[in-house]
Amino acid sequence: MVDDVLKDVRTRMDKAVQILRSDLMTMRTGRASPALLEKVKVDYYGSLVPLNQIASISAPEPRLLVVRPWDINALPAIEKAILKSDLGLNPMNDGKVIRISIPRLTEERRKELVKVVSKRLEEAKVAVRNCRRDGLEELRELQKEKMITEDEFFRAKDKLQEITDEFIKKIDELGEMKKKEIMEV
Repeated sequence: MVDDVLKDVRTRMDKAVQILRSDLMTMRTGRASPALLEKVKVDYYGSLVPLNQIASISAPEPRLLVVRPWDINALPAIEKAILKSDLGLNPMNDGKVIRISIPRLTEERRKELVKVVSKRLEEAKVAVRNCRRDGLEELRELQKEKMITEDEFFRAKDKLQEITDEFIKKIDELGEMKKKEIMEV
């Protein structure tokens, strides 16, 4: 029973870290990355569709993204969606593809991005702590129903804290790597 609770908590914490990792991948640094446009949603025939489902996105050069839609009629909608996104990118439509040159980040913009990364890291840590709290409540419930002893409860509680510390450390490492990547000129 205790193992099931700990396994469930570990799974949920891992999911929180995976969400953070994918979120950080979509954040703009100085380099072009197709992941940058992952969260852009395009109004395609009346429904919002992720850009990567209606076009291929490639990075042929370090500072250039090329969006090649499968339906040429979607070009204006894609261009509008990229302009409306909070990425600060300026798409150039040549009638067949959209080219997006990634400008160098200013020092001010880098610092803003580091603040955004810090905010996302804190949100992920809160999610991990919420998982720990839920696991602790489940363990208390098991103890209250006399399904585990007090000693088992305290051992499980210590193990739960070890798991939490492990995931907080992973979050910090991800954050440090992303901050370093952003501040790199």
